[in-house]
Amino acid sequence: MGTERQGRREQQPGRESPPGMLAHRVPDLGALELLLAVARLGSLGAAARELGITQPAASSRVRSMERQLGLALVDRSPRGSRLTDTGALVTDWARRIVEAAEEFDAGAQALRDRRDSRLTVAASMTIAEYLLPRWLLALRAARPDTAVSLLAGNSAAVAERLIGGEADLGFVEGVSVPTGLDSTVIAHDRLIVVTAPSHPWSRRRRPLTADELAATPLILRERGSGTRQVLDEALGGLARPLIELSSTTAVKAAVVSGAGPSVLSELAVGEELTSRRLVEIPFDAAAAPLTRALRAVWPTGHRPTGPARDLLSLTRS
Repeated sequence: MGTERQGRREQQPGRESPPGMLAHRVPDLGALELLLAVARLGSLGAAARELGITQPAASSRVRSMERQLGLALVDRSPRGSRLTDTGALVTDWARRIVEAAEEFDAGAQALRDRRDSRLTVAASMTIAEYLLPRWLLALRAARPDTAVSLLAGNSAAVAERLIGGEADLGFVEGVSVPTGLDSTVIAHDRLIVVTAPSHPWSRRRRPLTADELAATPLILRERGSGTRQVLDEALGGLARPLIELSSTTAVKAAVVSGAGPSVLSELAVGEELTSRRLVEIPFDAAAAPLTRALRAVWPTGHRPTGPARDLLSLTRS
């Protein structure tokens, strides 16, 4: 008996309810919109037609709402449906709730429009130079009103920009996914040894071994670049660089000039190989495969949305 009295006290109006209980006591927006349509049109059938549901479904929804509230809201008769006095009062409250929901929806849409109006992408150099232009052209065709900014840098810089909130989506080429980021593999890439045609390696008859490559001073990207990370891990260490440069374009120019050999993405040197400004040196990759995954990355727990999601989809197509 004492337990029953306690339960009744907990359900008295004005007392604080457990979190989440309001959703069980207040009808959903669809039911409230139906009630407003009945009040405006004077007919349950007309209200059902306006909302695109069947009359039996509308009747069932009204009955469910009446059971939920414990109140009679609509009088039904052969001449139509009219609100009870209680129903008219509830309808006034419902109108305020629906209007507030419309304001909420308009505000959320404004935020989505603002988000969708711009996209900032951070990408490591090889992807930025040789893959992203095609993807961004396709994105522009799909979203002509979205302004896109591209921040190019090494893989470490891409991670910093994403974690710092400076970019919406990133692309990296490193060995592993930087801490604090989620990722998906979008492509694979092969690294190749290249020299100018005048370099002694261009006349080799046998493939270059991993030990030979590791012991040779190379023209390399700076520390933190995905290409250098993959090469360092594959070879178990590198000799002191001949030159360190901050872009793939600069590395290629140095190699073409005859300054020394390098290891670059196959994506980056196609034109130079075709024109014979660079030559590929055979490499014994059995002991040290020079391949890598290209990844799209974003802050952990924040899956890309809007234009970032669309760009991610384009990379897979």
